[in-house]
Amino acid sequence: MTPFRPAPAWLADAVFYQIYPQSFADSDGDGIGDFNGITRRLDHLAWLGVNTVWLNPCFASPFRDAGYDVSDYLAVAPRYGTEDDLAALVEEARRHGIRVLLDLVAGHTSDQHPWFTASADDPEDDRYIWTDGTRPAPAGFVASPGARPGAYLPNFFDSQPALNFGYARAHPAEPWRRPVDAEGPRANRAALRAVMDHWLGLGLAGFRVDMAASLVKDDPGTVETSRIWTETRHWLDAAHPDAVLLSEWGDPAVSVPAGFHGDFFLQFGGPTVGRPLRSLWNNREGTDADEWDPVDCFFDPSGRGSPRPFVAAWQEASAVVAGRGFVALPTANHDFARLNCGPRTPEQLPAAFAFQLTWPTLPAIYYGDEIGMRFVPGLPDKEGSVLGPRYNRAGSRTPMQWDAGPGAGFSTAPADRFYLPLDPAPDRPTVAAQRRDEGSLLHLVRRLIALRQATPELGSAGTVAVLHDGHPFVHLRGGRYLVVVNPRLETATVDAPAAVRGGPPRPLEVSGVRIDEHAVTADGFGYGVFDLGPLA
Repeated sequence: MTPFRPAPAWLADAVFYQIYPQSFADSDGDGIGDFNGITRRLDHLAWLGVNTVWLNPCFASPFRDAGYDVSDYLAVAPRYGTEDDLAALVEEARRHGIRVLLDLVAGHTSDQHPWFTASADDPEDDRYIWTDGTRPAPAGFVASPGARPGAYLPNFFDSQPALNFGYARAHPAEPWRRPVDAEGPRANRAALRAVMDHWLGLGLAGFRVDMAASLVKDDPGTVETSRIWTETRHWLDAAHPDAVLLSEWGDPAVSVPAGFHGDFFLQFGGPTVGRPLRSLWNNREGTDADEWDPVDCFFDPSGRGSPRPFVAAWQEASAVVAGRGFVALPTANHDFARLNCGPRTPEQLPAAFAFQLTWPTLPAIYYGDEIGMRFVPGLPDKEGSVLGPRYNRAGSRTPMQWDAGPGAGFSTAPADRFYLPLDPAPDRPTVAAQRRDEGSLLHLVRRLIALRQATPELGSAGTVAVLHDGHPFVHLRGGRYLVVVNPRLETATVDAPAAVRGGPPRPLEVSGVRIDEHAVTADGFGYGVFDLGPLA
Protein backbone atom coordinates (compact mmCIF):
# COMPACT_ATOMS: atom_id res chain seq x y z
CA MET A 1 0.00 0.00 0.00
CA THR A 2 1.33 3.43 -0.93
CA PRO A 3 2.02 5.42 2.26
CA PHE A 4 0.27 8.70 2.85
CA ARG A 5 2.09 11.97 2.68
CA PRO A 6 2.97 13.14 6.24
CA ALA A 7 0.40 15.41 7.84
CA PRO A 8 1.01 19.13 7.25
CA ALA A 9 3.38 20.43 9.93
CA TRP A 10 0.89 23.04 11.14
CA LEU A 11 -1.58 20.41 12.33
CA ALA A 12 0.58 19.24 15.24
CA ASP A 13 0.27 22.68 16.85
CA ALA A 14 -3.41 23.23 16.09
CA VAL A 15 -5.75 24.56 18.77
CA PHE A 16 -9.23 24.12 17.32
CA TYR A 17 -12.24 26.31 17.93
CA GLN A 18 -15.63 25.12 16.72
CA ILE A 19 -18.06 27.78 15.53
CA TYR A 20 -21.76 27.09 15.11
CA PRO A 21 -22.35 29.89 12.60
CA GLN A 22 -26.05 30.38 13.34
CA SER A 23 -25.26 31.33 16.91
CA PHE A 24 -21.81 32.89 16.96
CA ALA A 25 -22.03 36.50 15.75
CA ASP A 26 -24.79 38.36 13.92
CA SER A 27 -23.54 41.31 11.86
CA ASP A 28 -26.84 42.50 10.35
CA GLY A 29 -29.37 42.15 13.17
CA ASP A 30 -31.56 39.49 11.56
CA GLY A 31 -31.16 37.14 14.51
CA ILE A 32 -28.89 34.66 12.70
CA GLY A 33 -25.11 34.58 12.85
CA ASP A 34 -23.20 35.08 9.61
CA PHE A 35 -19.78 35.14 7.94
CA ASN A 36 -19.29 38.86 8.48
CA GLY A 37 -20.10 38.44 12.16
CA ILE A 38 -17.39 35.79 12.46
CA THR A 39 -14.94 38.02 10.62
CA ARG A 40 -15.58 40.86 13.08
CA ARG A 41 -14.85 38.54 16.00
CA LEU A 42 -11.55 37.14 14.75
CA ASP A 43 -9.74 39.50 17.11
CA HIS A 44 -11.24 37.54 20.01
CA LEU A 45 -9.98 34.23 18.64
CA ALA A 46 -6.51 35.60 17.89
CA TRP A 47 -6.31 37.13 21.38
CA LEU A 48 -7.36 33.78 22.86
CA GLY A 49 -4.61 31.99 20.92
CA VAL A 50 -6.80 29.87 18.66
CA ASN A 51 -5.16 29.05 15.33
CA THR A 52 -7.68 26.75 13.61
CA VAL A 53 -11.43 27.24 13.24
CA TRP A 54 -13.99 24.61 12.24
CA LEU A 55 -17.33 25.92 10.94
CA ASN A 56 -20.47 23.80 11.10
CA PRO A 57 -22.13 23.38 7.67
CA CYS A 58 -22.66 26.64 5.81
CA PHE A 59 -23.83 25.27 2.44
CA ALA A 60 -27.25 25.93 0.90
CA SER A 61 -29.87 24.00 2.85
CA PRO A 62 -33.54 23.94 3.90
CA PHE A 63 -32.14 23.63 7.46
CA ARG A 64 -34.25 20.74 8.67
CA ASP A 65 -31.09 19.52 10.39
CA ALA A 66 -29.23 22.78 11.01
CA GLY A 67 -27.49 22.67 7.63
CA TYR A 68 -26.47 19.01 7.67
CA ASP A 69 -29.15 18.58 5.01
CA VAL A 70 -27.26 20.06 2.05
CA SER A 71 -29.17 21.13 -1.07
CA ASP A 72 -26.13 22.52 -2.93
CA TYR A 73 -22.54 21.70 -1.97
CA LEU A 74 -21.13 24.44 -4.19
CA ALA A 75 -23.18 27.34 -2.81
CA VAL A 76 -23.19 28.96 0.61
CA ALA A 77 -26.45 29.47 2.49
CA PRO A 78 -27.68 33.03 1.81
CA ARG A 79 -28.47 33.53 5.49
CA TYR A 80 -24.71 33.51 6.17
CA GLY A 81 -23.75 35.83 3.32
CA THR A 82 -22.08 35.24 -0.03
CA GLU A 83 -19.15 33.21 -1.23
CA ASP A 84 -17.22 36.47 -1.35
CA ASP A 85 -18.03 36.98 2.34
CA LEU A 86 -16.67 33.52 3.11
CA ALA A 87 -13.54 34.25 1.06
CA ALA A 88 -13.07 37.50 2.97
CA LEU A 89 -13.45 35.60 6.26
CA VAL A 90 -10.81 33.08 5.21
CA GLU A 91 -8.40 35.81 4.13
CA GLU A 92 -8.88 37.89 7.27
CA ALA A 93 -8.44 34.77 9.38
CA ARG A 94 -5.17 34.07 7.56
CA ARG A 95 -3.95 37.55 8.50
CA HIS A 96 -4.73 36.67 12.11
CA GLY A 97 -2.77 33.42 11.84
CA ILE A 98 -5.95 31.32 11.82
CA ARG A 99 -6.87 28.55 9.37
CA VAL A 100 -10.51 27.75 8.58
CA LEU A 101 -12.02 24.31 8.03
CA LEU A 102 -15.50 23.57 6.70
CA ASP A 103 -17.84 20.76 7.72
CA LEU A 104 -18.25 18.27 4.88
CA VAL A 105 -21.44 16.19 4.84
CA ALA A 106 -20.24 13.24 2.80
CA GLY A 107 -22.86 10.54 3.36
CA HIS A 108 -26.17 12.22 2.53
CA THR A 109 -27.87 15.27 1.09
CA SER A 110 -31.15 17.07 1.59
CA ASP A 111 -34.18 15.60 -0.12
CA GLN A 112 -34.31 18.95 -1.91
CA HIS A 113 -30.92 18.48 -3.57
CA PRO A 114 -31.29 18.34 -7.40
CA TRP A 115 -29.47 15.01 -7.40
CA PHE A 116 -32.21 13.51 -5.25
CA THR A 117 -35.19 15.07 -6.99
CA ALA A 118 -33.85 13.73 -10.28
CA SER A 119 -33.21 10.31 -8.76
CA ALA A 120 -36.75 10.16 -7.35
CA ASP A 121 -38.12 10.26 -10.90
CA ASP A 122 -35.55 8.05 -12.65
CA PRO A 123 -35.37 4.32 -11.82
CA GLU A 124 -32.01 4.09 -13.60
CA ASP A 125 -30.35 6.71 -11.37
CA ASP A 126 -28.35 5.07 -8.59
CA ARG A 127 -26.81 8.12 -6.89
CA TYR A 128 -28.95 7.19 -3.83
CA ILE A 129 -29.94 3.88 -2.27
CA TRP A 130 -33.32 2.76 -3.59
CA THR A 131 -35.31 -0.45 -3.37
CA ASP A 132 -36.84 -1.60 -6.65
CA GLY A 133 -40.46 -1.61 -5.48
CA THR A 134 -41.00 -5.31 -6.17
CA ARG A 135 -41.29 -6.22 -2.49
CA PRO A 136 -41.79 -4.41 0.84
CA ALA A 137 -38.90 -2.13 1.75
CA PRO A 138 -36.75 -2.99 4.77
CA ALA A 139 -37.31 -1.12 8.01
CA GLY A 140 -35.92 2.41 7.98
CA PHE A 141 -36.57 3.08 4.29
CA VAL A 142 -38.86 5.94 3.22
CA ALA A 143 -41.43 5.79 0.45
CA SER A 144 -40.46 7.46 -2.81
CA PRO A 145 -41.71 11.04 -3.12
CA GLY A 146 -41.54 10.92 -6.93
CA ALA A 147 -42.53 8.78 -9.89
CA ARG A 148 -39.90 6.19 -9.10
CA PRO A 149 -41.26 3.06 -7.38
CA GLY A 150 -39.79 1.74 -4.17
CA ALA A 151 -38.23 3.57 -1.24
CA TYR A 152 -34.98 5.29 -0.32
CA LEU A 153 -32.64 4.88 2.65
CA PRO A 154 -32.07 7.97 4.83
CA ASN A 155 -28.81 8.50 6.67
CA PHE A 156 -30.26 10.40 9.66
CA PHE A 157 -33.60 12.22 9.37
CA ASP A 158 -36.03 11.09 6.65
CA SER A 159 -35.22 14.35 4.83
CA GLN A 160 -31.57 13.24 4.47
CA PRO A 161 -31.36 10.50 1.83
CA ALA A 162 -28.15 8.48 1.93
CA LEU A 163 -25.83 8.92 -1.00
CA ASN A 164 -25.03 5.57 -2.58
CA PHE A 165 -21.44 4.54 -2.02
CA GLY A 166 -22.43 0.91 -2.50
CA TYR A 167 -22.87 -2.13 -0.32
CA ALA A 168 -19.96 -4.24 0.85
CA ARG A 169 -22.05 -7.42 0.59
CA ALA A 170 -24.79 -8.64 -1.74
CA HIS A 171 -28.00 -10.09 -0.31
CA PRO A 172 -30.42 -12.36 -2.19
CA ALA A 173 -33.48 -10.71 -0.64
CA GLU A 174 -32.26 -7.23 -1.65
CA PRO A 175 -31.25 -7.41 -5.31
CA TRP A 176 -31.24 -3.61 -5.56
CA ARG A 177 -27.99 -3.38 -3.59
CA ARG A 178 -25.20 -1.90 -5.72
CA PRO A 179 -21.52 -2.84 -5.37
CA VAL A 180 -19.00 -0.16 -4.46
CA ASP A 181 -17.73 0.02 -8.05
CA ALA A 182 -21.17 0.61 -9.61
CA GLU A 183 -21.81 3.77 -11.63
CA GLY A 184 -23.62 5.70 -8.89
CA PRO A 185 -21.01 5.05 -6.17
CA ARG A 186 -18.22 6.00 -8.58
CA ALA A 187 -20.03 9.23 -9.46
CA ASN A 188 -20.46 10.08 -5.78
CA ARG A 189 -16.79 9.55 -5.04
CA ALA A 190 -15.89 11.86 -7.92
CA ALA A 191 -18.41 14.45 -6.72
CA LEU A 192 -16.93 14.34 -3.23
CA ARG A 193 -13.52 15.21 -4.62
CA ALA A 194 -14.99 17.97 -6.79
CA VAL A 195 -16.68 19.58 -3.77
CA MET A 196 -13.47 19.46 -1.76
CA ASP A 197 -11.46 20.84 -4.67
CA HIS A 198 -13.83 23.80 -5.06
CA TRP A 199 -13.62 24.96 -1.44
CA LEU A 200 -9.94 24.28 -1.00
CA GLY A 201 -9.39 26.48 -4.03
CA LEU A 202 -11.02 29.31 -2.05
CA GLY A 203 -8.29 29.04 0.59
CA LEU A 204 -9.93 26.74 3.12
CA ALA A 205 -7.52 24.57 5.09
CA GLY A 206 -9.52 21.34 5.06
CA PHE A 207 -12.63 19.64 6.34
CA ARG A 208 -14.18 17.99 9.33
CA VAL A 209 -16.19 15.12 7.80
CA ASP A 210 -19.63 14.42 9.24
CA MET A 211 -20.61 10.76 9.86
CA ALA A 212 -17.44 9.67 8.11
CA ALA A 213 -17.98 5.96 8.84
CA SER A 214 -21.44 5.91 7.22
CA LEU A 215 -20.62 5.70 3.51
CA VAL A 216 -20.68 2.04 2.43
CA LYS A 217 -23.60 0.05 3.83
CA ASP A 218 -23.46 -3.44 5.37
CA ASP A 219 -19.72 -2.96 5.66
CA PRO A 220 -18.27 -5.17 8.41
CA GLY A 221 -15.31 -3.49 9.99
CA THR A 222 -15.92 -0.47 7.70
CA VAL A 223 -13.41 -2.03 5.31
CA GLU A 224 -14.91 -0.63 2.11
CA THR A 225 -15.65 2.76 3.67
CA SER A 226 -12.01 2.92 4.75
CA ARG A 227 -10.92 2.21 1.19
CA ILE A 228 -12.92 5.20 -0.04
CA TRP A 229 -11.18 7.48 2.43
CA THR A 230 -7.79 5.99 1.55
CA GLU A 231 -8.44 6.79 -2.10
CA THR A 232 -9.59 10.29 -1.14
CA ARG A 233 -6.51 10.91 1.01
CA HIS A 234 -4.14 9.93 -1.78
CA TRP A 235 -5.96 12.37 -4.07
CA LEU A 236 -5.76 15.10 -1.41
CA ASP A 237 -2.05 14.48 -0.82
CA ALA A 238 -1.39 15.07 -4.50
CA ALA A 239 -3.84 17.91 -5.18
CA HIS A 240 -3.82 19.83 -1.87
CA PRO A 241 -0.88 18.66 0.23
CA ASP A 242 -1.30 21.33 2.93
CA ALA A 243 -4.97 20.52 3.57
CA VAL A 244 -6.29 18.19 6.25
CA LEU A 245 -9.19 15.81 6.80
CA LEU A 246 -10.60 15.31 10.30
CA SER A 247 -13.30 12.74 10.88
CA GLU A 248 -16.40 12.39 12.96
CA TRP A 249 -15.71 8.70 13.43
CA GLY A 250 -14.74 8.40 17.08
CA ASP A 251 -12.28 5.56 16.53
CA PRO A 252 -8.85 6.97 15.61
CA ALA A 253 -7.28 3.52 15.41
CA VAL A 254 -9.52 2.84 12.40
CA SER A 255 -10.05 6.28 10.83
CA VAL A 256 -6.43 7.50 10.82
CA PRO A 257 -5.04 4.40 9.04
CA ALA A 258 -7.93 4.82 6.59
CA GLY A 259 -6.63 8.24 5.57
CA PHE A 260 -7.79 10.88 8.01
CA HIS A 261 -5.22 13.22 9.51
CA GLY A 262 -7.09 13.15 12.81
CA ASP A 263 -10.23 11.98 14.56
CA PHE A 264 -12.27 13.23 17.50
CA PHE A 265 -13.09 11.34 20.63
CA LEU A 266 -16.90 11.53 20.70
CA GLN A 267 -19.54 11.51 23.43
CA PHE A 268 -22.03 9.20 21.74
CA GLY A 269 -21.91 5.60 20.60
CA GLY A 270 -20.89 2.34 22.24
CA PRO A 271 -17.92 1.59 24.47
CA THR A 272 -15.25 1.83 21.75
CA VAL A 273 -16.48 5.13 20.33
CA GLY A 274 -18.07 6.98 23.22
CA ARG A 275 -16.54 5.79 26.46
CA PRO A 276 -13.27 7.79 26.38
CA LEU A 277 -14.98 11.20 26.24
CA ARG A 278 -17.93 10.22 28.45
CA SER A 279 -15.51 8.98 31.07
CA LEU A 280 -14.10 12.51 31.28
CA TRP A 281 -17.04 14.93 30.99
CA ASN A 282 -20.41 13.13 30.96
CA ASN A 283 -22.38 13.89 34.14
CA ARG A 284 -25.55 12.45 32.56
CA GLU A 285 -27.21 15.79 32.12
CA GLY A 286 -28.04 17.75 29.00
CA THR A 287 -27.83 15.61 25.88
CA ASP A 288 -26.21 12.67 27.64
CA ALA A 289 -28.20 9.45 27.70
CA ASP A 290 -27.73 6.76 30.33
CA GLU A 291 -28.22 3.97 27.80
CA TRP A 292 -24.83 4.84 26.30
CA ASP A 293 -22.68 2.70 28.55
CA PRO A 294 -23.04 4.95 31.62
CA VAL A 295 -19.86 5.55 33.57
CA ASP A 296 -18.99 7.92 36.42
CA CYS A 297 -17.03 10.71 34.81
CA PHE A 298 -13.66 11.79 36.15
CA PHE A 299 -14.54 15.49 36.17
CA ASP A 300 -17.21 15.14 38.83
CA PRO A 301 -17.06 16.56 42.37
CA SER A 302 -18.00 13.21 43.93
CA GLY A 303 -14.63 11.68 43.14
CA ARG A 304 -16.26 8.41 42.01
CA GLY A 305 -14.85 8.67 38.49
CA SER A 306 -11.40 7.67 37.33
CA PRO A 307 -9.04 8.86 34.58
CA ARG A 308 -8.17 5.26 33.75
CA PRO A 309 -10.81 4.60 31.03
CA PHE A 310 -9.76 7.70 29.14
CA VAL A 311 -6.03 7.08 29.53
CA ALA A 312 -6.38 3.46 28.42
CA ALA A 313 -8.40 4.43 25.34
CA TRP A 314 -5.95 7.20 24.46
CA GLN A 315 -2.98 4.87 24.87
CA GLU A 316 -4.59 2.27 22.62
CA ALA A 317 -5.42 4.82 19.93
CA SER A 318 -2.10 6.65 20.10
CA ALA A 319 -0.17 3.40 19.69
CA VAL A 320 -1.81 3.07 16.27
CA VAL A 321 -1.86 6.69 15.09
CA ALA A 322 1.54 7.85 16.37
CA GLY A 323 3.44 9.38 13.48
CA ARG A 324 0.41 8.95 11.19
CA GLY A 325 -2.16 11.37 12.60
CA PHE A 326 -3.76 12.79 15.71
CA VAL A 327 -6.51 12.35 18.27
CA ALA A 328 -8.60 15.45 18.99
CA LEU A 329 -10.14 16.08 22.42
CA PRO A 330 -13.19 18.42 22.41
CA THR A 331 -14.74 20.22 25.34
CA ALA A 332 -18.16 19.68 23.72
CA ASN A 333 -19.83 20.20 20.35
CA HIS A 334 -23.18 20.99 18.77
CA ASP A 335 -24.44 17.44 19.42
CA PHE A 336 -23.69 17.01 23.10
CA ALA A 337 -23.77 19.00 26.31
CA ARG A 338 -21.34 21.75 27.20
CA LEU A 339 -18.83 21.31 30.01
CA ASN A 340 -20.91 23.67 32.16
CA CYS A 341 -23.97 21.47 32.42
CA GLY A 342 -26.41 20.39 35.12
CA PRO A 343 -24.92 20.46 38.63
CA ARG A 344 -21.42 21.26 37.40
CA THR A 345 -20.38 24.71 38.60
CA PRO A 346 -18.02 27.31 37.11
CA GLU A 347 -15.48 26.47 39.84
CA GLN A 348 -15.02 23.03 38.29
CA LEU A 349 -14.15 24.24 34.79
CA PRO A 350 -10.56 25.47 35.24
CA ALA A 351 -9.30 22.00 36.15
CA ALA A 352 -10.98 20.57 33.06
CA PHE A 353 -9.22 23.06 30.79
CA ALA A 354 -5.92 22.48 32.59
CA PHE A 355 -6.26 18.83 31.68
CA GLN A 356 -7.45 19.34 28.09
CA LEU A 357 -4.82 21.90 27.17
CA THR A 358 -1.88 19.91 28.56
CA TRP A 359 -2.75 16.40 27.34
CA PRO A 360 -1.05 15.16 24.11
CA THR A 361 -4.16 15.46 21.95
CA LEU A 362 -5.33 18.26 19.68
CA PRO A 363 -7.61 20.43 21.84
CA ALA A 364 -10.93 21.54 20.35
CA ILE A 365 -12.83 24.27 22.18
CA TYR A 366 -16.54 24.59 21.45
CA TYR A 367 -17.53 28.24 21.09
CA GLY A 368 -18.47 29.77 24.43
CA ASP A 369 -16.87 27.05 26.55
CA GLU A 370 -13.92 29.38 27.10
CA ILE A 371 -16.22 31.63 29.15
CA GLY A 372 -18.15 28.77 30.75
CA MET A 373 -21.42 29.17 28.83
CA ARG A 374 -24.03 26.86 30.30
CA PHE A 375 -26.03 24.15 28.61
CA VAL A 376 -29.63 25.40 28.72
CA PRO A 377 -32.18 22.60 29.20
CA GLY A 378 -35.72 22.51 27.89
CA LEU A 379 -35.39 24.77 24.85
CA PRO A 380 -37.83 24.27 21.96
CA ASP A 381 -36.84 22.45 18.82
CA LYS A 382 -34.96 24.52 16.27
CA GLU A 383 -33.90 23.06 12.94
CA GLY A 384 -33.96 19.47 14.14
CA SER A 385 -32.25 20.06 17.49
CA VAL A 386 -34.64 17.89 19.53
CA LEU A 387 -34.33 14.15 18.99
CA GLY A 388 -36.23 13.04 22.08
CA PRO A 389 -36.84 13.84 25.74
CA ARG A 390 -33.27 12.86 26.65
CA TYR A 391 -31.56 14.24 23.56
CA ASN A 392 -32.25 17.93 23.11
CA ARG A 393 -29.28 19.60 21.43
CA ALA A 394 -30.71 23.12 21.44
CA GLY A 395 -29.17 23.85 24.83
CA SER A 396 -25.67 23.64 23.33
CA ARG A 397 -26.52 25.98 20.43
CA THR A 398 -27.48 29.22 22.16
CA PRO A 399 -26.02 32.57 21.03
CA MET A 400 -22.47 33.41 22.00
CA GLN A 401 -22.60 35.76 24.98
CA TRP A 402 -20.41 38.62 23.82
CA ASP A 403 -21.77 41.21 26.24
CA ALA A 404 -24.56 41.82 28.74
CA GLY A 405 -26.71 43.87 26.39
CA PRO A 406 -30.10 42.64 25.15
CA GLY A 407 -29.60 39.53 23.10
CA ALA A 408 -25.82 39.63 23.43
CA GLY A 409 -25.51 40.94 19.89
CA PHE A 410 -28.43 39.00 18.41
CA SER A 411 -31.76 40.45 17.32
CA THR A 412 -34.45 40.52 20.01
CA ALA A 413 -37.40 40.94 17.64
CA PRO A 414 -39.63 37.89 18.29
CA ALA A 415 -40.31 37.37 14.58
CA ASP A 416 -36.70 36.86 13.60
CA ARG A 417 -34.99 35.29 16.59
CA PHE A 418 -32.89 32.28 15.76
CA TYR A 419 -32.33 30.96 19.25
CA LEU A 420 -33.77 32.93 22.10
CA PRO A 421 -30.98 35.22 23.35
CA LEU A 422 -30.27 34.74 27.02
CA ASP A 423 -31.22 37.65 29.23
CA PRO A 424 -28.37 39.10 31.31
CA ALA A 425 -27.99 37.51 34.74
CA PRO A 426 -25.33 37.82 37.47
CA ASP A 427 -24.15 34.24 36.99
CA ARG A 428 -24.17 34.30 33.19
CA PRO A 429 -20.69 34.76 31.73
CA THR A 430 -19.93 37.15 28.91
CA VAL A 431 -16.81 37.77 26.90
CA ALA A 432 -16.81 41.47 27.75
CA ALA A 433 -16.97 40.90 31.50
CA GLN A 434 -14.33 38.17 31.50
CA ARG A 435 -11.94 40.18 29.36
CA ARG A 436 -11.97 42.79 32.16
CA ASP A 437 -11.29 40.17 34.85
CA GLU A 438 -7.83 38.63 34.73
CA GLY A 439 -8.98 36.00 37.21
CA SER A 440 -11.68 34.76 34.84
CA LEU A 441 -11.91 31.43 33.07
CA LEU A 442 -11.34 33.22 29.75
CA HIS A 443 -7.97 34.58 30.86
CA LEU A 444 -6.98 31.18 32.24
CA VAL A 445 -7.79 29.45 28.95
CA ARG A 446 -5.77 32.10 27.13
CA ARG A 447 -2.77 31.57 29.43
CA LEU A 448 -2.97 27.78 29.10
CA ILE A 449 -3.07 28.01 25.30
CA ALA A 450 -0.08 30.37 25.33
CA LEU A 451 1.79 28.02 27.67
CA ARG A 452 1.05 25.05 25.41
CA GLN A 453 2.19 26.89 22.31
CA ALA A 454 5.37 28.16 23.96
CA THR A 455 6.25 24.75 25.40
CA PRO A 456 6.56 21.96 22.82
CA GLU A 457 6.67 19.35 25.58
CA LEU A 458 3.07 20.25 26.48
CA GLY A 459 1.85 19.86 22.89
CA SER A 460 0.62 16.94 20.85
CA ALA A 461 4.10 15.52 20.25
CA GLY A 462 5.47 15.67 23.80
CA THR A 463 5.83 12.47 25.76
CA VAL A 464 3.54 11.71 28.70
CA ALA A 465 4.12 9.53 31.75
CA VAL A 466 1.23 8.97 34.14
CA LEU A 467 2.59 9.11 37.68
CA HIS A 468 -0.70 8.78 39.58
CA ASP A 469 -3.98 7.75 37.94
CA GLY A 470 -6.32 8.67 40.75
CA HIS A 471 -7.02 11.86 42.71
CA PRO A 472 -5.07 13.94 42.10
CA PHE A 473 -4.22 12.91 38.55
CA VAL A 474 -0.49 13.51 38.06
CA HIS A 475 1.41 13.18 34.82
CA LEU A 476 4.78 14.28 33.47
CA ARG A 477 5.12 15.86 30.01
CA GLY A 478 8.38 15.71 28.13
CA GLY A 479 10.19 14.48 31.24
CA ARG A 480 10.11 18.02 32.63
CA TYR A 481 6.62 19.48 33.10
CA LEU A 482 4.49 18.14 35.93
CA VAL A 483 0.71 18.47 35.59
CA VAL A 484 -1.59 17.97 38.57
CA VAL A 485 -5.39 17.96 38.31
CA ASN A 486 -7.95 17.29 41.05
CA PRO A 487 -11.52 17.38 39.68
CA ARG A 488 -13.21 16.35 42.93
CA LEU A 489 -14.51 18.62 45.70
CA GLU A 490 -12.33 17.14 48.45
CA THR A 491 -8.61 17.73 48.83
CA ALA A 492 -6.45 14.94 47.43
CA THR A 493 -2.87 14.04 48.35
CA VAL A 494 -0.34 11.67 46.87
CA ASP A 495 3.31 10.96 47.67
CA ALA A 496 5.65 13.27 45.81
CA PRO A 497 7.10 11.60 42.71
CA ALA A 498 10.82 11.10 42.58
CA ALA A 499 11.07 13.77 39.91
CA VAL A 500 10.29 16.55 42.42
CA ARG A 501 12.39 15.42 45.33
CA GLY A 502 15.47 17.26 44.16
CA GLY A 503 13.97 20.67 44.94
CA PRO A 504 10.80 22.72 44.61
CA PRO A 505 9.43 22.91 41.04
CA ARG A 506 8.74 26.25 39.42
CA PRO A 507 4.98 26.97 39.14
CA LEU A 508 3.79 27.98 35.68
CA GLU A 509 0.00 27.98 36.12
CA VAL A 510 -1.26 26.90 39.52
CA SER A 511 -4.38 27.12 41.65
CA GLY A 512 -4.73 25.16 44.87
CA VAL A 513 -1.80 22.76 44.41
CA ARG A 514 1.16 22.52 46.77
CA ILE A 515 4.26 20.38 46.29
CA ASP A 516 7.06 19.60 48.69
CA GLU A 517 9.59 16.81 48.91
CA HIS A 518 7.05 14.53 50.59
CA ALA A 519 3.68 15.12 48.95
CA VAL A 520 1.59 16.63 46.22
CA THR A 521 -1.54 18.17 47.70
CA ALA A 522 -4.38 19.48 45.56
CA ASP A 523 -7.36 21.33 46.96
CA GLY A 524 -10.79 20.62 45.57
CA PHE A 525 -10.87 21.55 41.85
CA GLY A 526 -7.18 22.43 42.07
CA TYR A 527 -4.78 22.24 39.16
CA GLY A 528 -1.17 23.05 38.46
CA VAL A 529 1.51 22.99 35.79
CA PHE A 530 5.07 23.00 37.09
CA ASP A 531 8.52 23.17 35.51
CA LEU A 532 10.91 20.70 37.11
CA GLY A 533 13.89 22.20 35.32
CA PRO A 534 16.04 20.95 32.43
CA LEU A 535 16.72 17.26 32.12
CA ALA A 536 19.95 16.09 33.67
